Amino acid sequence: MKLVADPADRRLLDDFQRDFPVIPRPFAPLATETGLSEGDVLKRLNAMRQSGRITRVGATCAPNTLSASTLAAVAAPLDRIEDVAAIINEEPGVNHSYEREDNWNIWFVATGPDRQHVTNTLTRIEARTGLRVIDLRLVRPFNVDLGFKMTGTTHPTNPPPPRPANLDAIQPGDRELMQALCQGLPIVDTPYAALAEQLGRHEDGVLDRINALSDAGILSRLGVIVRHRALGWRSNAMVVWDLEPDAITTAGPQLAALPGVTLCYERLPVEGVWPYRLYSMIHAKSRDEALAVLDQAANLPSLKGVAHKALFSTRCFRQTGAMIAAKQEAAE
Repeated sequence: MKLVADPADRRLLDDFQRDFPVIPRPFAPLATETGLSEGDVLKRLNAMRQSGRITRVGATCAPNTLSASTLAAVAAPLDRIEDVAAIINEEPGVNHSYEREDNWNIWFVATGPDRQHVTNTLTRIEARTGLRVIDLRLVRPFNVDLGFKMTGTTHPTNPPPPRPANLDAIQPGDRELMQALCQGLPIVDTPYAALAEQLGRHEDGVLDRINALSDAGILSRLGVIVRHRALGWRSNAMVVWDLEPDAITTAGPQLAALPGVTLCYERLPVEGVWPYRLYSMIHAKSRDEALAVLDQAANLPSLKGVAHKALFSTRCFRQTGAMIAAKQEAAE
């Protein structure tokens, strides 16, 4: 069954996941390219957001630039999974949480304006659940630019490898701007003007800062952010590999370039508990399809014979934009 049967909807989802226009009426070029009216583009995107096919038209922020984040996990007893997940998701900085097939069965991303905010989030979760939280901090990304194409591939426009962010480009007000962009632009004919009004700023200044943050590598992607499960990618596995840092230097880029691998990065291990350093995500439409990608990965020269395991997702508890500015900070 085709989940997106309408050709115009497929084009809106396929072709505008990145490089979204930074101009006063950005939906007008989308209308021209799809042969629709501007009003029809707005109507379709709003409908897809309301139906859950897209989370937003907005931005993603390069990790640990304007904000801090970490991947974390707990080993919840089977009879407590729902309760523990609910406690984790009460934290406003938790923007992704999943149940996975492992003893460490609830995985989540904790975000915040700085590392202390993230640490405090993990400490509260430990105290409230009575469970140990393992903190798996990012070391280096190889591919963090997720994308899904309605034709079935998962690298819609061959995203470039991550580039070093220029933190010297950050100016006052950028954190609040990026927070708003990560929550999503208003899907109206002049979204940047609406965003500027929301922030108490001028549209020209907002457009200038978006371009500057993109040029600096802090704003990593601006466009249509799809909800992959709603579009058919329901068999998803986080595959972890037990490699030393020197070996990851070779293996990371090779793994990131493999079709079907949607995310790839190195993280710190937890001594005596979690030895894995290299992480990759495989998003597929069936378990067999995901395992076929894993088989290709395991046969890469740099990964042949390397100990690894695949943690398939069984439930998605939350998927939303990251916290960049704390609520009280964003309101100032």
